[in-house]
Amino acid sequence: MTEDDFVTAALRNPVNAALMDLLRATALPDAWIVAGCLIQTVWNARSGRPIFHGINDYDIFYFDPDTSWDAEDAVIQRVASLLQHLDAKVEVRNQARVHLWYPIKHGRPYPALARSTDGIDRFLTVNTQVGLRPTADGYQLYAPKGLDDIEAMIVRPNYTANFTAANYAAKAARWKALWPEITVIAAEE
Repeated sequence: MTEDDFVTAALRNPVNAALMDLLRATALPDAWIVAGCLIQTVWNARSGRPIFHGINDYDIFYFDPDTSWDAEDAVIQRVASLLQHLDAKVEVRNQARVHLWYPIKHGRPYPALARSTDGIDRFLTVNTQVGLRPTADGYQLYAPKGLDDIEAMIVRPNYTANFTAANYAAKAARWKALWPEITVIAAEE
C-alpha cells in the first residue's frame, strides 16, 4: 500500500475529509487526524464494508504549549461548533497536556511530550500509529512503522511504557468482532 493509496482510502470517509478541511481552516498547531478513524476507514474500503462501519470516534491531536484546561476546552468548543453539522463524535486533545491527566485517569505514568507525533508513537497498537494532516500542497502522512500492518489487516502490540495486555486484548477483541478477517498478534505479558 502506497501513501497515496492509504490517503485516498482514508479520505473516502466524509468525516475524515471534513476534518482535513477543518485542520486547514483552523491552523491548530501541529494538528493531525489520528489512529482508528483512519485505519478503520481503510479496512472498510478494502473489505467492502460501509465506510463508517465500526468507527466509534474521530481523534484530532494538536500541540499547544499552553497546558491549561481552559485553553484546550476553548479549542474543543471551537472545533465542536465548526463540526456541528457532522453526525460524528470528534475528540480533540492537546498532546502537551496528556502527562497532566493520564496518570490520574489510568493510574500509569506518562511522559511530557514535545510534539503531537510523540503521542502517535505511544498508541497501543502498531497499526494505529498513523496520523494525517493537511499541508500547503496536499497532505503529510506520519506512519513511523509503515503501512504494511494496515494493508495486511494485522493488529500487533506497541510495547510502550503505557502498554497493558488487558487494554490491548480488549481493543483487539472488539476489532476482531467487527473485522473478523484481521490477524491479531497476541501480546506478551
